[in-house]
Amino acid sequence: MLQLPPTWAILAAAPLLPMILALPAAAHVSEQSFVLLLPTGHYITSGVIAVLASILLISATPARVVEALFRPLPLGLPTLPDWVRTAISTISAIGLLMLLYIGWSGPRDPLVNLLPLVIWVGFWIGLFSLIGLVGNLWAYLNPWIGPYALLRGRLGQPPALPESLGTWPALAVFVLFFGFYMADPAPSDPDRLAVVVATYAGLTLCGVLIFGPTWLQRCEAFTVLFDLIARTSPFGATRADHLGFPGWALFKDAPVRLSTAIFAVFVLAAGSFDGLKETFWWFARLGINPLEHPGRTALVGSTLIGLSVSFLALLLALAVVLWAGRAIACMGEAQPKPALRRLFCWFAPTLLPIALGYHISHFLVTFMIDGQYLLAAIGDPFARGDNFLNLADIRVTTGFLTSMGSVRVIWLTQAGVVVVSHILAVLVSHRIALHVFETPRRAALSQIPLGAFMILYTLFGLWLLASPRA
Repeated sequence: MLQLPPTWAILAAAPLLPMILALPAAAHVSEQSFVLLLPTGHYITSGVIAVLASILLISATPARVVEALFRPLPLGLPTLPDWVRTAISTISAIGLLMLLYIGWSGPRDPLVNLLPLVIWVGFWIGLFSLIGLVGNLWAYLNPWIGPYALLRGRLGQPPALPESLGTWPALAVFVLFFGFYMADPAPSDPDRLAVVVATYAGLTLCGVLIFGPTWLQRCEAFTVLFDLIARTSPFGATRADHLGFPGWALFKDAPVRLSTAIFAVFVLAAGSFDGLKETFWWFARLGINPLEHPGRTALVGSTLIGLSVSFLALLLALAVVLWAGRAIACMGEAQPKPALRRLFCWFAPTLLPIALGYHISHFLVTFMIDGQYLLAAIGDPFARGDNFLNLADIRVTTGFLTSMGSVRVIWLTQAGVVVVSHILAVLVSHRIALHVFETPRRAALSQIPLGAFMILYTLFGLWLLASPRA
């Protein structure tokens, strides 16, 4: 007898049918500076239709099915002892010291020096993506828990951080990090990067030694960031003792802090602008010929202004969308409306799957190329002619960007990731709406403006992938 797939599998796969059935059409796309003809017009249209279909499907799905979809299953796995986490973190701290030494003493070429390759390729691109897919590895890999655990016996009881502090310090640090990454003239210069990383690691270690691990949860940018991104994974953000539909951990019994909600919005806004600032459209706004790039130094001011405007625009757009959704859902009802601030804290984290999808799609080609440099540098970390694990013999190739077929596969993979991430955001948002607005009718009505926002943002994300880049 033919066995049908479960309901949640049908719901997840149905919105993808328009992309599967898409037909070729003439259009034009750029993979970084490599321009080929691809049928992006039909693909973009199909992606938008897929997100629209997911909105209609989830709105018509019974509430009990949606709730069951996001109910995780306990795995019954044993909890790792604290000494394992301490050992891994200590090894990570030793590795960080070695990277700093290589950054200062190694070759000046950022494609040969291991420090910039590990930070920008292994950490920022690779680890970010991996955490969003498999859970919060950073809880074990961060280089501060180990030293703190080893010195804890000599430290007194740490003072408590004020509750009103929220995660505002972590947000401020992440804004500074992203400003350095996007606008600094030479963020990959080994000496420059080593100073920044050493300063940040040292200050964070001081904060942990004084205030304990709470400092990481409230003031350390990447602990907060990776905790948020890990909530999109099937394993959630904390211990990997539950497994569920991706994004189940975005739904909690209570909304996140306002500072954490704004942090989530900034992650998406920054990632989106990171793609926008490379497009010919953006250079046209600046009055610059993208084929005559003036260099990063000339773009510092415009980059920082663009980042700020993108963040404020997305913040305002989300607030307006939630306000409109509340007005539609509660129209003609006498009962009190949910506070807008509370709605914002509930729904802002639903943008995180989109942020993860943009991150993966935006950096896919960069990772495919620079990942080869990273492997080669691991094979010869001190640039002395070593060949550990036979990795130093790797010859970096970009041949996959010279074939129509391979570029088509790459672009469709990027587009598929963007579309799936929006569909996941739609599903999570509806699950939260069922909790906040209590009835399926009010929940569905509240999602009309947010659904329109998701559709437009899908169109924007796919347009970014299809736009020529400088």
